[in-house]
Amino acid sequence: MFETVLVPTDFSKYSQKVLECVGGLPGVKKVVLLNVIGPADPLARVWDPGARLKEAKKKLADQAKLLEAQGLQVTQRAEPMLEGDIFRKIQSVSDEEGVNLVVMGARGKGFVQNIFLGNVAKNVLRYGDKHLLLMRYKILEGGDNLEEYCSLITTKVLCPTDFSEPSDEAIQFIKGMKGIHEAVLFTVVSSGESQDHVDAKTKEATEKLNAIKADFEKAGIKTAVRVGVGSPAEEIIAAAEDEDVSLVAMSSHGKGFVKHLLIGSVAYEVSKNGTRPVLVLRASKAGKAS
Repeated sequence: MFETVLVPTDFSKYSQKVLECVGGLPGVKKVVLLNVIGPADPLARVWDPGARLKEAKKKLADQAKLLEAQGLQVTQRAEPMLEGDIFRKIQSVSDEEGVNLVVMGARGKGFVQNIFLGNVAKNVLRYGDKHLLLMRYKILEGGDNLEEYCSLITTKVLCPTDFSEPSDEAIQFIKGMKGIHEAVLFTVVSSGESQDHVDAKTKEATEKLNAIKADFEKAGIKTAVRVGVGSPAEEIIAAAEDEDVSLVAMSSHGKGFVKHLLIGSVAYEVSKNGTRPVLVLRASKAGKAS
């Protein structure tokens, strides 16, 4: 499903935890391990990265051993960058290596408790064009056995949909993923002129979800359906907590898909403010990863 994965690392304990989870992702065979090296002085006009490059390569080699122990092929890349956005280097390496999934922690160095999404992760989410898995450290730091948690990341998946074409693509992609034992199909009724109108929309949405549920169960996935009422992003985040899911998997876009917007507002808010790992499937790419 995701044969070649890019994992950006800053050697923080958060990125180290991501490495321990990669082997549990369905279909992963090759990992591109990337560290982007910038000058110690961000205002420097001239910079010799030699010493830092040597140090980065040594750390990459150590982290590669962890991945190779999981049976993965590893490519190590230490990339100096005098100026510019780290996101752009991540994007260019993704293109060069034929990556179909980027896996990264929501936070890294400079972790601040009240910042929900680090700047690099935020830019990869907003401007990247590869499928993206954002790992959430609040769960990983909760005292649970990390190896057990990582091996179960696809055990119970919340699948939000608004029945748009991008959402349908994502749903079909998720249905074909290996390792999913249980799914919760979820949609949100976000408007209604009266309670009767909301009830009618809820009934219609439930019928649509039940039709999708039948397909999931034919694929051997235990499936439940659920309809929320209110703000889509808030309801998705709340449902993920209430259902205690291991992963939220959703399309980057929904209804009102505007092609020049690389991430829709609902997917962005769920990724930014949620507490569970989020798999963002890029619209028009959901059926193309191999």
